[in-house]
Amino acid sequence: MNISIDHPNPKQRLALLAGSRYVAYGGARGGGKSWFVRTKAVLLCARYPGIKCLITRRTYRALTNNHIVPLAALLGNAVKYNKTEKVFTFPNGSAIWFGYCDSEGDLAQYQGAEYDIWFADEAGQMPEAWLRQIDACVRGANPNPKRTYYTLNPGGPSHGYFKRLFVDRNFRPGENPQDYTFIQALVTDNQALMASQPGYRDTLAQLPPKLRDAWLYGRWDVYEGQFFEDFCPDPPADKGDPDTLRRQRRWCHVIAPFDIPRSWTLYRSYDWGYGKPFSVGWWAVDYDGVLYRILELYGCTETPNEGVRWTVDRQMSAIRRLEGEHPWLKGREIIGIADPSIWDGSKGESVADTGIKYGVYFSPGVNQRIPGWMQVHYRLAFDQEGYPRMYVFQGCAAFIRTIPLLTFDRHRPEDLDTEGEDHVADEVRYMCMARPIRPVQPPAPAATFCDPLNLMNKETV
Repeated sequence: MNISIDHPNPKQRLALLAGSRYVAYGGARGGGKSWFVRTKAVLLCARYPGIKCLITRRTYRALTNNHIVPLAALLGNAVKYNKTEKVFTFPNGSAIWFGYCDSEGDLAQYQGAEYDIWFADEAGQMPEAWLRQIDACVRGANPNPKRTYYTLNPGGPSHGYFKRLFVDRNFRPGENPQDYTFIQALVTDNQALMASQPGYRDTLAQLPPKLRDAWLYGRWDVYEGQFFEDFCPDPPADKGDPDTLRRQRRWCHVIAPFDIPRSWTLYRSYDWGYGKPFSVGWWAVDYDGVLYRILELYGCTETPNEGVRWTVDRQMSAIRRLEGEHPWLKGREIIGIADPSIWDGSKGESVADTGIKYGVYFSPGVNQRIPGWMQVHYRLAFDQEGYPRMYVFQGCAAFIRTIPLLTFDRHRPEDLDTEGEDHVADEVRYMCMARPIRPVQPPAPAATFCDPLNLMNKETV
């Protein structure tokens, strides 16, 4: 069997040679990711008789356009393609299968399946839980290698997962650093694309700033689709010296902790959870109405968006203990705000009633989502001098981790995607609705409009 394959560019060559259990390739648009997937799959099938490869995308249309049609042209009559099963079968018994996964219900087709190699193309568009479930299918009692290849760009539901593993290399117990290899590929690395379409780089350069930084430069700290793109944990360099700006609390939201004046008002916001994380935030409000998130209690396991399964009693007991011992909270009156659903007692004692037993009191928060999100945006917005109306203490790790990862809902553009880890965001929304403010008024632009008295002359004022 003779198949002609083009020469890889240097980044593609690195990816083709990588032998780690998990290999991530890409990081920007136009990096030659689809070519890598097809080529690596063909090489593996030629090298290992009987090997089973799986290539996935969110939809079959994407699979057809990006892989099935190009592979059919490349392989010709040397390999058989079963259109019904959607599988290329090689003469040595190896095979390339194709699968889609656009909803949680699609995961059922992978239950019990076994593959030696999985290519998760555009993997960032799939939630982390889906990725883990399909990855569990990479197994088998045979000598063939077992690997998972991800191609991805910054952004998408699993942005934080891939950033942690492959960019930040922040590994958790059970994760071996040697199992993870990341090859960053930019559009300029794709020599074939640059030769055939030299203007593509300029096209990417004209995109909006966040999308340009992600798709052209492969930056993982910003990406298009962030719901809270106005959250700035660090001062931007173009605003001045970051250390000076942070001391001045300008152009950033995350600041160093300080002792809370006794005369400031304290709040507690709460979002109930059991299988999913629960979230508690403590806030101080200064004389100007600025919010400071000073402490938090977040019930999450080492797996993002997985709750610790604490009972209501245990959660309320922990809140009571913290408020009775922490120097910022001890002996202080604290106003509690929570999701109105915690007053539901239809299945027994309500969450709110359990809190009363522990001396933890709440008032129902306003649960209007769109107005609530707008209040959060109003708080995060900087005035002309660079001061926001919400700050977050550096120790509030759950806020700092989860807020930047939340994305817009695909069906309700004004709302947040509830499939994300949104529990901190929800209790922040309750807090902001408890102290609503007006938006910062930007400078009014010079107006140009038609003078109704001089329409015929098209004069403007």
